[in-house]
Amino acid sequence: MNSAMTLQQLVHGSPSERATAAEYLAHQGTDAAYAASQLTAACSDTESVSDWAIAALEQLGPPPSSAIDLLASLAQSEKTLTAYWAVTLLGRAGPDAAFHQQVLVTLLLNSKDLAVQEKAAWSLGRMHADSSEATRALQQAAQSPETRLSRVAAKALQQT
Repeated sequence: MNSAMTLQQLVHGSPSERATAAEYLAHQGTDAAYAASQLTAACSDTESVSDWAIAALEQLGPPPSSAIDLLASLAQSEKTLTAYWAVTLLGRAGPDAAFHQQVLVTLLLNSKDLAVQEKAAWSLGRMHADSSEATRALQQAAQSPETRLSRVAAKALQQT
């Protein structure tokens, strides 16, 4: 299966075709980076598609720079799994995604999902976020009563 066909199936196929495409990508490991944004969007699909998309994302390294803008958009999704994985990939992109640090600041301060907040703090550290807004948001999160969020934010502050 070639990459164009795989992406076509993942985005427009039937549920079983989408699951097959996601499974194929999961077996590609880091070579599936070209599908980073499509896999992220598939996290909120049917259970079988979502499971394979997440399996693929867990093995994916940094996304290609061409996917960063779309991932920043997906990070703002109402769908928790989609937002979580988009934020994760932005963090894996490191400084290449620093242009979108405001998206992560907003999620850190306003997300209703603790895992998304924690991953936003982690991602800000990974990208060496240097805006005053990022620093203030991380300082605020470092004071959180949520132990893990506080720890992740404090570590991120050391990386900025």
